[in-house]
Amino acid sequence: MDSGVGKSMGTTRMFDWDLLRNTSSVDILTRLAAERGMSVVDCLAGTGLRPESVIDPTAEVTARQEVTVVRNLLARVGAEPGLGIVAGGRYHISMYGPWGLALLSSRTLREAVEVALRYVGLAFAFGQLTFEESGGEARLLLDDHEMPADVRAFLTERVLTGIQTIGRELFTVGVPATRVVFRHAGPVDTARYREMFGMEPVFGAPVNEFAFDAAYLDAPLPQANEWARQAYVQLCRELLDDRHARIGIAGAVRELLVRNPGEIPDQVQVAAELFISPRTLSRRLNDEATSFRALLDEVRQTLAIGLLARTDMTTEQVAMRLGYSESASFIRAFRRWKGYPPQEYRSRGDAGAPVPELVG
Repeated sequence: MDSGVGKSMGTTRMFDWDLLRNTSSVDILTRLAAERGMSVVDCLAGTGLRPESVIDPTAEVTARQEVTVVRNLLARVGAEPGLGIVAGGRYHISMYGPWGLALLSSRTLREAVEVALRYVGLAFAFGQLTFEESGGEARLLLDDHEMPADVRAFLTERVLTGIQTIGRELFTVGVPATRVVFRHAGPVDTARYREMFGMEPVFGAPVNEFAFDAAYLDAPLPQANEWARQAYVQLCRELLDDRHARIGIAGAVRELLVRNPGEIPDQVQVAAELFISPRTLSRRLNDEATSFRALLDEVRQTLAIGLLARTDMTTEQVAMRLGYSESASFIRAFRRWKGYPPQEYRSRGDAGAPVPELVG
């Protein structure tokens, strides 16, 4: 039990906007939108997602795509008080797959919190979660500074409400909050907040916090099963490793560069889309042994070959489509890629060869 001295169980690593997640969260968002007269197509605008993919249990989305859905929803409904609370109340533990099952089968709430933080990348949380315990009180703190300002309040409310919802499903009687604190300003009508948390939250505070009696930490959970817990934790580990292996920052950059070949973004625009600074983008690409310039060159080469092989566009038109200020720059680049200019590429019959695909 708590010794009365402050201690921290752990902190999640820096949030990865490109990490894959299942589509059940986006499904909830589209249902919220439909209840407010918004079509699924409008809710998914700008994500590249199809309506049928939202209900496909094998489909995956990035956190960045999910933020776009949230933006679309908020643009339609405006400042509806406590909409993040409504959303968070619908995130039941059964939606989280192995992560949720690992929590359910944990022996104690303390063990469940440890598992939750270790594999939080499999949940639908945004920001960084930290757990602290002192003075007989347990606290889950959410750092939301990396969240985009326009969706920050919604996502923060959703996370803290999700914590409350999971607590109720782990314990039959729930885990009553002793304090709920938000950094953002509160609405005039706080009825949804009081109904969810059983108290009036504090708004405009320095931190986001969900606090509860630490005595709950070591109480046995009703569905504890050590064999199942170990099996689900192993599944969590494998699933998270697999998702990290299949997408990195380079893949996200490629995706943005090819999204609209007629308007290829620069590094500043790409960094903004990824919710990071250009300097951070350069550092993360360097960690993956590449650079923005190298990726842009790779994408332009692949698109150029495709346009020359599959269209009758002139060299000048291809250069313009790929974002070159003049065709001479494109011709020099193509000569560097292939050893000869684009006109010769076509005349030699190379345009009939298989066109390379971009690998994310």
